[in-house]
Amino acid sequence: MKTIAVLGSTGSIGTQTLDVVREHGDIRVGALGAGSNIDLLEKQIREFRPGLAAVWEEEKARELKSRVRDTNTKIVSGMDGLLELAVLPEAELLVTAIVGMIGIRPTMAALEAGKDIALANKETLVTAGHLITELAKKTGAGILPVDSEHSAIFQCLHGENPREVSRLLITASGGPFRGYKRKQLEKVQVEDALKHPNWSMGPKITVDSATLVNKGLEVMEARWLFGVRLEQIQVLVQPRSVIHSMVEFRDGAVLAQLGAPDMRLPIQYALYYPERPYLTGERLDFEKLAEITFERPDTETFQGLPLALKAAAAGGSVPTVFNAANEKAVELFLKRKIGFLDIYDIIGLAMEHHKRIEHPNLQQILDTEAETYDWIESRW
Repeated sequence: MKTIAVLGSTGSIGTQTLDVVREHGDIRVGALGAGSNIDLLEKQIREFRPGLAAVWEEEKARELKSRVRDTNTKIVSGMDGLLELAVLPEAELLVTAIVGMIGIRPTMAALEAGKDIALANKETLVTAGHLITELAKKTGAGILPVDSEHSAIFQCLHGENPREVSRLLITASGGPFRGYKRKQLEKVQVEDALKHPNWSMGPKITVDSATLVNKGLEVMEARWLFGVRLEQIQVLVQPRSVIHSMVEFRDGAVLAQLGAPDMRLPIQYALYYPERPYLTGERLDFEKLAEITFERPDTETFQGLPLALKAAAAGGSVPTVFNAANEKAVELFLKRKIGFLDIYDIIGLAMEHHKRIEHPNLQQILDTEAETYDWIESRW
């Protein structure tokens, strides 16, 4: 029986990971990790009986320890706790479902321990892709993508020669504001941005989808995951989210992965790769689907994608600034301290302010994140 550890078990990807585990009953959960939602984490501990549970907030960890003292689950906290979870000896696979750059150190620790990664934390590759990919090569650990788009590409490449790839075609739904112009975006509220037409996701990634920042992050992530050049990656809007991404080969053939918009599918593929056990849920009905349409992304209105491409082209420490500035801007937007369009302004200004580092090490990446946060907090 495979044993996994789940970092970010109370979030959207984490809970759906546990749904997959629950459905099949042949995977053991050795460890669970969360930020502060100890009510849900306690329920998960009592259901899955992990040997270890990590909570980011130390005070919450103390409270949880008291609540579950009747179990055999050890409670740890802070970064040390996340690192202990990441290298849990009995776990073969770490699911990184945590949001933000906080996932970098645990991911690197797991790779150093030779553990495979089911990667849903895109910030890890966006900001530290050069470190992560080298570490994976060194230890032989596998990186299995969980994002639906990257999982789609991964599935299309299965059994293919990666040197024969011509283009990666990453699809986007267009988000809740597809078709809007800049003037309309001046008035949108938090509630509007959180109404994604197809997917059920956490608030941060849902806002990122609305700004198209998420698609920019996915382009940067795909570059590292699949070893392609930026100019080999194209973004297409596919509003119904049934084609999750495509790969074009040198001979002109294009392979696409299709499916209902259900995150459990790419999660399950990562957990069981290369097997495909049965998964309950909706199936595509092509008679009802009738047609699939594509559009160019509106990069004049939705500046998240061109800003991301600019950061990716600059390389070095600039993608870290892009990511950190977006995290802070989305946080301010969700707290109603700034407007929707201010997210783009904050990202652009932070990138302009930064002095680029050519080959940042882990500490320089983390310092760049902190400096970007401080710079934004001093102005907004």
